[in-house]
Amino acid sequence: MAGMKIFFSVGEPSGDLHGANLIHELKKRHRGIECVGYGGPRMAAAGCQLHADLTQLAVMWIARVILNIHKFLGLLIQADRYFKEQRPDAVVLIDYPGFNWWIARRAKAQGILVFYYGAPQIWAWASWRIRKLRRLADFVLCKLPFEEKWFRDRGCNAKYVGHPFFDELSQRQLDNSFLNRISSGGGPLVTILPGSRNQEVAKNLRWLIKATVRIREQLPHVRFAVASFNASQADVARRMVLKRQMPIDVYVNQTPELIQAADVCLACSGSVSLELLYHTKPAVILYWVDRLSYWFQSKLRRVRYITLVNLIGMEDPCKMDVSPLSRTEQERLPMPEYLTYQDKSAEIAAHIVRWLSDPRAFETQQSRLRELRSRFGQSGASAKAADLVLENITSKQPPVPKPHFVPGKSAVPISSGEPATPL
Repeated sequence: MAGMKIFFSVGEPSGDLHGANLIHELKKRHRGIECVGYGGPRMAAAGCQLHADLTQLAVMWIARVILNIHKFLGLLIQADRYFKEQRPDAVVLIDYPGFNWWIARRAKAQGILVFYYGAPQIWAWASWRIRKLRRLADFVLCKLPFEEKWFRDRGCNAKYVGHPFFDELSQRQLDNSFLNRISSGGGPLVTILPGSRNQEVAKNLRWLIKATVRIREQLPHVRFAVASFNASQADVARRMVLKRQMPIDVYVNQTPELIQAADVCLACSGSVSLELLYHTKPAVILYWVDRLSYWFQSKLRRVRYITLVNLIGMEDPCKMDVSPLSRTEQERLPMPEYLTYQDKSAEIAAHIVRWLSDPRAFETQQSRLRELRSRFGQSGASAKAADLVLENITSKQPPVPKPHFVPGKSAVPISSGEPATPL
């Protein structure tokens, strides 16, 4: 395995975290491995030679992509040149499908193995893209339990490894002095988690703060804190808090501690729901969009729920309608969720007030989360992924021929020493 080289392409802060953990596991198994490519600061700290910090271009919506198209094109040209001149043993893609589809195309053109670690959630929004994934990825390493069967049924070479976010959570060290200070404030704490993208914060935080106003009207002894991803987002949060004249503290880089200290949480939809599951924190999830985006998603979405925690316990989440959730259904979910273009602050507040006012309701909600965590909230995904990547690189097998499966037959199994686990 001398001189092994793996190129990474990672564009989200959460992907940077997963990429760093995978790099740590790869280097445990092969000290001389060289990891290069696009990622973020966590991957750099793990030993990846970054050609560019792609997490600085974590953008949403087509207009913002167009504004940055020249940057993406430059990075694509740079990667293509690297593939031709350096010929890495494999390319590992993590999330970020818009740009990573193009990276995969250039890698496949050079006959380089492509691993998609944490495949795009095309089962939720764009199932027709399965043809693209089938064509461009030799191996799909799945984070969610139902994904392996879904992808394999459609001809992809898929394997469930678990969600790498739980690896990070099992190793995380908390700031105990801050945790003790925030925990000793008196009164239940509601932590507000408005997301890591600027657009998410701008669209969701105002409604979450409005929900705190309603909560405080009924429970004046409750405390509130906003966990901001960076300083600029914290400034936005403070302006919103000042406008509402609410006693809400805003913190930066203290999200793990604020989740640990919280009694309950208000959160924007995203991978943070997995952290809330890990700590069994009752939470309400919001994802606010404009009316046009809401209409579009209603035509494209193919799953009942948008929150990962609400999806992972389902054997087949793609056989559900997408009509609005009833109040009774919301109360039965591990995490009540609101994908909406309307003001749902009253409904959001009602869940929090109920949990903080009724110990039995709080315990019922926590028991749902404990049951899910016992089944799916285990660490080890990064180690399994590292093993699969190295085994398939060193097997000396050529990349699976396009379109990477034989029509009418099951996908070529990933080399792992055991058959794929059916769900």
